[in-house]
Amino acid sequence: MAERYACPGQVVVGTDSHTPHSGALGALAFGVGSTDIANAWITGDVRIKVPATCRVQLHGKLPAGVAAKDLILYLLTVPYIREGRALGQVIEYSGDALSHLNTDERATLTNMAAEIGGFTGLIAPDEETQRFVWERRGIKVTVEPWMRGDPDAEFAHTIDVDCSQLEPMLARPGDPGNGVALSALDAGVAIDIAYGGSCTGGKREDMERYHEVLNWGLLHGFKVSERVKFYLQFGSQDVRDYCVRNGMLVTFEAAGVTLIEPGCGACIGAGPGVSTSAEQVTVSAINRNFPARSGPGQVWLASPATVAASALAGRISSFVQLQENYR
Repeated sequence: MAERYACPGQVVVGTDSHTPHSGALGALAFGVGSTDIANAWITGDVRIKVPATCRVQLHGKLPAGVAAKDLILYLLTVPYIREGRALGQVIEYSGDALSHLNTDERATLTNMAAEIGGFTGLIAPDEETQRFVWERRGIKVTVEPWMRGDPDAEFAHTIDVDCSQLEPMLARPGDPGNGVALSALDAGVAIDIAYGGSCTGGKREDMERYHEVLNWGLLHGFKVSERVKFYLQFGSQDVRDYCVRNGMLVTFEAAGVTLIEPGCGACIGAGPGVSTSAEQVTVSAINRNFPARSGPGQVWLASPATVAASALAGRISSFVQLQENYR
């Protein structure tokens, strides 16, 4: 939807909980049940109660090696969110840190409004939105003055985040809200499976990050660890075509990655990348790690760069840690 259809100011309704993905373009995108969609085909309407809004102000700039996935895993630890007080609210992202995030990265924030329990995630469109739509579809969109929050808007709550202080994050098995800084792990966690994909972790920008780490690995004599199966699933056919055009598949295959065609996969317990025993440990770029969601094993959530670095190391590791250990 974000790549081919959604535009700023539109209402986007789908039967998937991660429909808010398109909120990265300034669309009001939210999920509803199948019955609501069926009714909409007949009436043209979807009935909702206008929700309250939680404002998330993002200040500064994410440090090198820290991605939007790390930011959202941090947000899921914030008490207001962790305690469920943002349930059903619009999660409106704002602040100067957004100017440093491209639309794919912004989409990670709006996509995982679902894990916050929000009605949707929303980011006001800007020049980056216009660039994205032109690049992906060759059309020009106009950002109208009304496509942003009113100066006197009321918010149920405001969360302020100094993005410059964040570091690579993980979510311990069992819940996306089990966030922990990667540096706080007491010991190396050995892994059996690394998985990159899903609507959260299968975008162009995500593939760039997997490629960056794996290309570094090949240049320094590393391939995917013998103890690890690393699966990469493209988020869409457009993403796959982008990777082909830019020669990424050569790197992926040389590094020992198993490539999977676009579609819903291990995130919903389908296809390669699903664990087969309770003893297996997975580090994954998907959005959810609830028990048995992706098989009987233990799933740690992480950013694309951390997933790729862990696949090379054979244990959970950030890209920076991998590079430091090499030195």
